Amino acid sequence: MKIRAAVLDSIGTPGPYAESRPLRIEELELDPPGTGELLVRIMAAGICHSDLSVIDGSRPRPVPIALGHEAAGIVEEVGDAVDDVQAGDHVVLTFVPSCGTCGECSSGRPALCGVAAQANAEGCLLGGARRLRRDGNQIHHHLGVSAFANYAVVSRRSVVVVAPDIPFETAALFGCAVLTGVGAVIETAGVPTGESAAIFGLGGVGLAAVMGAVVVGAHPVIGVDPIAERRTLARQLGADAVFAPDEALEGTRDLTGGGARYTFETAGKPAAFEAAYRSAARGGTTVAVGLPDPGATVALSTASLVGDGRTIVGSYMGSTAPQRDVPRLLGLWAAGKLPVERLQSGSLRLADVNEGMDALASGHAVRQLITADDAPTPHEPLRAEWRKTA
Repeated sequence: MKIRAAVLDSIGTPGPYAESRPLRIEELELDPPGTGELLVRIMAAGICHSDLSVIDGSRPRPVPIALGHEAAGIVEEVGDAVDDVQAGDHVVLTFVPSCGTCGECSSGRPALCGVAAQANAEGCLLGGARRLRRDGNQIHHHLGVSAFANYAVVSRRSVVVVAPDIPFETAALFGCAVLTGVGAVIETAGVPTGESAAIFGLGGVGLAAVMGAVVVGAHPVIGVDPIAERRTLARQLGADAVFAPDEALEGTRDLTGGGARYTFETAGKPAAFEAAYRSAARGGTTVAVGLPDPGATVALSTASLVGDGRTIVGSYMGSTAPQRDVPRLLGLWAAGKLPVERLQSGSLRLADVNEGMDALASGHAVRQLITADDAPTPHEPLRAEWRKTA
């Protein structure tokens, strides 16, 4: 079938992207779903730094590639050997399609699935196929999803079935930002009630981490970001204090009596990680969540790591298991405990994706949603109705 998708042909195109147009909206040929695959109509897709980092070259992927990895949609067709998903199901798409049988999956760590990591790096679906073509030539998939399009073929293991009356714009955020940010707090760090938590970087993932810290009852919850609007939003989401980066070390130590017990770096910047590490208490834990350029390094004192009994841990996709955790987190949303709608900076159409990348790069957009032309606009009564049945 013919579809429309945002295709990146070369990496490293400079901004502003509204002028350089690195993403071109093109007509592609999409093959039918193969064994273990689904055809999904994309209804909403979030613009994330993991998309921007492919464009600017900080996270290289094979090109040409159809971008987009955080999305929600409707299943249109089911391939062979899929018996637990039906046409018409509403789904959240996630960016790690766990195989279910490798050592990582078998030990309960599907976010680290080695088979999925290889497929994502190669730009193919979990089973090794590429279903996108342009003029007879294959186009790579982005993280098994390629959601900046009106349709996508994905592995069954890339989707989680959700209730049909959850707004698509809300559901999409659970495919990346919420899983990664909230998961880092709950699953990776296991922050106990009453312990202090400081989040460095208040983009979509960082603000989700703030919400996660509030949900578990951390205190105080501290947000750090150079952009005032983001700090204000963090306070509205429940942070007890917010600081600009140059205030963070002193402010965090004063507020916590020496340093936060848990610190989270969600910006993907070495300087932010170093600041998070310095702001942690003796015996504290620093969680690296943001994905920096592969060549980036940090400078840390080994003496402080040993002498202060510090812990450093990495968190990919929040150490979550999407089939288990997306429904759990949606339950918290339905209860009003994860107001993820507050992360939405606005909606745009597929044709405006380059402008959306500029807004994201500026730091003033948290999560913009690309929506289908006929996608319904979410509204509070719909959400309230779903709460009654959740």
